[in-house]
Amino acid sequence: MDLKYNHQTIIYVVNSCHNDDATDLVALGGEHSVEVIEVSDESCRSLATFHIGSRITAIAWSPKTISPSHSDNWILELAVASADYGLHLLTRAPDDEQLPFHFGGGLSGHHGKITDITFCGGRGPEAARYVATVSDDKMLMVWDLYPPSDESIETDNLSPPPRPQPTAYAIPFPHPLTSINSHPTSSKEFLVSDCRGSLFLTDWRSDPDDPEQGPWHHLVELVEPYALAEASRERATQCCGSVAWQRESADVIGAVYGSKFSIWDISKLQGGKPYISGNSFVEGGHRFRWCYTYPEYFAISTQSPSKGAVVHVHNVNYVHSQPSVFPVAPRPHLIRDFDFVSVPGIPRLAVSYARTVSIFRIGVDS
Repeated sequence: MDLKYNHQTIIYVVNSCHNDDATDLVALGGEHSVEVIEVSDESCRSLATFHIGSRITAIAWSPKTISPSHSDNWILELAVASADYGLHLLTRAPDDEQLPFHFGGGLSGHHGKITDITFCGGRGPEAARYVATVSDDKMLMVWDLYPPSDESIETDNLSPPPRPQPTAYAIPFPHPLTSINSHPTSSKEFLVSDCRGSLFLTDWRSDPDDPEQGPWHHLVELVEPYALAEASRERATQCCGSVAWQRESADVIGAVYGSKFSIWDISKLQGGKPYISGNSFVEGGHRFRWCYTYPEYFAISTQSPSKGAVVHVHNVNYVHSQPSVFPVAPRPHLIRDFDFVSVPGIPRLAVSYARTVSIFRIGVDS
């Protein structure tokens, strides 16, 4: 059954939760707030709305999140970036409506649009402690959400005492950054991409001053030749790019830059070039997402309204075949964002256009 849910403003960001106990949750980022909805086979219902006051640019789910459909002791926790360069930790639990915890603004944070955000990955106790952000200010910043309290600051007269502000570890890059991914198999590596078609597997926990490790954080650098060629013609602003890490295998990476998509297998490096490339939207792709329940599928969207709101779904085993085309809404609508819903079974897409998110299956029961 196809579902539609209307948010109060234009939906700019769609992000599904991939925790095993929260696969039915989807976060919607709008003009000034974040709304969390619960998706079932027959309906969508709103669980919480967090007012931020600025347009949402990126959302990440905390590993702490548990859906109300799985436990009475449920908890919602998300890290969110907004257009005013601010960061916000959002938490909601039964009988506990905490206010958003704001951090990262001003002199201590980014000085450009925050393009993506993720928790650090892995499955250990620190998976929810660190969150990483990338920006077009060319910086990767890793934030410690639970730093040691500063005993030199007197808080005796404050009840409750203020929460310590997160501390940031910054890693500079040569070009504006477009996306960042973590992987459930590792808590020390991030996959970072820039606007020129370079992808970096970055060990953020390495010590740049350690002579045995060398001065570089980057373990592997991959290159998308098409985007690099476009950037050399001073068209990098048109090749913003979208990169995704396949959850099934940490060796497989996918991306779309311009009208081309590419897939890399890190176990079979070919000088950093992709082992599979293909054509996508002529107008240029905007978002690349892997399917979480059937990892052989991936989808690409465009923000060109020339053909309306359309998503292409590919099978990596038949990558040179024509994709399955899913028209979501007619012209002049365009897709702002989309994601695969993580509920087991037939893959479902959550696609936003205007104020609506449309949720539908990409197949039928056999």
